[in-house]
Amino acid sequence: MDVSVLDTTIELDESVIADPPADVRSQVREYERGERRSFDLEVAFPAGTTGDVMAAMLEIPYGETRTYGELAAALETAPIAVGQACARNPVPLVVPCHRVVGSDGSLNGYSSGDGVPTKRRLLDLEAQVAGTEPVQTRLVDDR
Repeated sequence: MDVSVLDTTIELDESVIADPPADVRSQVREYERGERRSFDLEVAFPAGTTGDVMAAMLEIPYGETRTYGELAAALETAPIAVGQACARNPVPLVVPCHRVVGSDGSLNGYSSGDGVPTKRRLLDLEAQVAGTEPVQTRLVDDR
């Protein structure tokens, strides 16, 4: 299922979401308006590293980021494994892989929308809504 947010389209694998598409789209609109900081959807996580990384990403507070290395240390795996799991995230935005950045603050990629520019806009939206300073990052072209 495609959802529109911040002038781009993000593809979500509806086969892993138990909720009706109308509920998903409604929650995405609430997120975009700043009325929602997390999604209340039933998502089936895949087994293994991808599922473990997805669960860890759900723990990253709205308006904050964590590095690939920080997640890797918490999960006792390698940062590259975390990055690969982020790229396999079947429901970007709902499970906030946009909140994962490089150790140097780089936005190393985003698997949906128009890539890194979408990731930047999502982080900026969350900082604005949360009333925090925008996350200091540097853009890395992912194309």
